[in-house]
Amino acid sequence: MGRTVCGRGSFQCRCAVDIWAKRTSFACRRAVFAPKRRGNKTSENHGPRPVLIDPSPLDVEIEDIAHGLARVARWNGQTRGEHAFSVAQHSLLVLHVTRLLAPAAPPDKLLIALLHDAPEYVVGDMISPFKAVIGGDYKSVEERLLAAIHLRFALPARAPADWKRTVKRADAISAYFEATRLAGFEEGEAVKFFGRPAGVLPPASLLEPLPPREAQLRFLQGFRHLERERQARTASASDKGG
Repeated sequence: MGRTVCGRGSFQCRCAVDIWAKRTSFACRRAVFAPKRRGNKTSENHGPRPVLIDPSPLDVEIEDIAHGLARVARWNGQTRGEHAFSVAQHSLLVLHVTRLLAPAAPPDKLLIALLHDAPEYVVGDMISPFKAVIGGDYKSVEERLLAAIHLRFALPARAPADWKRTVKRADAISAYFEATRLAGFEEGEAVKFFGRPAGVLPPASLLEPLPPREAQLRFLQGFRHLERERQARTASASDKGG
């Protein structure tokens, strides 16, 4: 299967922003201008909160993240199969690879891996040439959103540098398998962009594109499994401390 390659110099910032706007779904716009929340209830008295400018953990719900990521396509949708390979599925693949790279990692760190692309439920999965054209502002938006998401789920606003490198490696390994199995890359070309997968071999089931609803449910299952692990770990620590 062929693929489209966009040169960095062939796009203007205005064009990239226009395309981003056209790709932004109603759900994303609702997230961008979500009403302020207090707990799980929406307070209409405070008016819309521009989440991109001033993201708050109170605006973040895991159900919204799962819904959005399951409907955002990796590789601009240029993949094999009846369905797009979603960012939700990519996140689960990265979680699996992270477990292989760091078998002793605690659930808090694994949750950071699962949520590493969570801001894309608002901004979408923009390909690297567009990110380069838009520049640092796009990265700043992603970082602010990710910090708010982390705080919502009792994680550090910024991942520790060493763990961030581990997740980045898992992300690259996942991209290698997505590129070669789904996006039409030759092996040598994928190695050039993403490096060799270092003996890691994820199950084929994690690379099978799913309908959005199924991807959404599996992402939520992965999140809830980690939350149960976190709660069990906290309870065990409390018992020992008591």
